[in-house]
Amino acid sequence: MSAISRFALSTRLAPRAIVPVTSFVRPSVAYTASRRFHPTRMASKPIVTLDASLIPRLPASSPTLFEAKKKKNLTFEAIAKEVGREEVIIAAIFYGQAMASPEDIKKLSEVLDINVETLESQLSGYPDRGRTMDMPPREPLIYRLYEIVQNYGYAYKAVLNEKFGDGIMSAISFSTKVEKETDEKGDWAVITLRGKWLPYSRF
Repeated sequence: MSAISRFALSTRLAPRAIVPVTSFVRPSVAYTASRRFHPTRMASKPIVTLDASLIPRLPASSPTLFEAKKKKNLTFEAIAKEVGREEVIIAAIFYGQAMASPEDIKKLSEVLDINVETLESQLSGYPDRGRTMDMPPREPLIYRLYEIVQNYGYAYKAVLNEKFGDGIMSAISFSTKVEKETDEKGDWAVITLRGKWLPYSRF
C-alpha cells in the first residue's frame, strides 16, 4: 500500500451507548435584503449551547459564537450548510480547536449576525488545541469515545498494520463526520474518521 493510501473507519454505536446531541432537523432558511441569515423554522430539538464552566479554558471567540448561535437558535448543521464546511469542523471552530479561514470568518459573521471585525480579531490567530479536555474525559459522551479506544485500540492497530504496514493514521491530513441512521431497532450514531496513512521513516 502506498504512502498516500487513505483510510476510512466507521464506528457504529448503539443508541443506549450514545444519544446523538447534534442530529437535528435542518431549518429552512431565507435571506433578507440585507443578506442576513434568518431561520424560517426553528430547530426541532434543543441546540447545543456553551457550558459556562468551560469558558476559562476557551478563547474569547467561543462565547461570542455560541451566544449568537443561541440567539439565532441554529444547529451546527444549519451553520455548516451556509458556511460550506462540515458541521464537525464548524463545531471545532466554536470550541477553538480549529482555525477559521478569512472566508469562514466572513460567512460566520453573515450567518450569525456578528460584526466581522470582532470575529477577525478573535479568530485570526492560531488555535491552542486540547486545552478544554481532561484525560481521561469526565463528560460521559466523550468518555464513551475514549472507552471505544480502550476496548478496540489494539484491534484497530493490528488490522491497520496488516492492511497498511508500520505507520500511523494522520489526525492532521484528516476529516471526520457524524451521521444518523435509523432502522427498526432505533437510532444509530455513525462516526467516520478519514486520515492519510503515514508510514514510519527509515533512518
